[in-house]
Amino acid sequence: MKGRKLRVMVAKPGLDGHDRGARIIARAFRDAGFEVVYTGLHQTPEEIVKAAIQEDVDMVGLSSLAGAHMYLFPRVVELLHGQGAAGVVVCGGGIIPDDDIPKLKALGVKGIFTPGSTLKEIVGWVQENVRPRGL
Repeated sequence: MKGRKLRVMVAKPGLDGHDRGARIIARAFRDAGFEVVYTGLHQTPEEIVKAAIQEDVDMVGLSSLAGAHMYLFPRVVELLHGQGAAGVVVCGGGIIPDDDIPKLKALGVKGIFTPGSTLKEIVGWVQENVRPRGL
């Protein structure tokens, strides 16, 4: 990549307390050469968006295993748009029923990764679909 590195945020919205997968993804992103910000557990959509704007990230990757993805993921997209950061790509992963994937995409979540997605597949998707903003 020419110019600055991709800046990605990995976030755990809601009450989901399982972050092993999010940490593995964050490390894979780092190993791929991305700058990575990890927000930690139990973040509200408002906290995630505030951090994304402060950190000037190009993408927010959300992880949810607790079933609240149909509220939390679109809420992050909505708040980013409301804060003038519509160019930040939002993707998500976790336990997402197949029926919810097209609904989430229609609401602005650009990519969804479910159990069985490989790190190579996820990193490759980011490399193909996310560009440093402002370049």
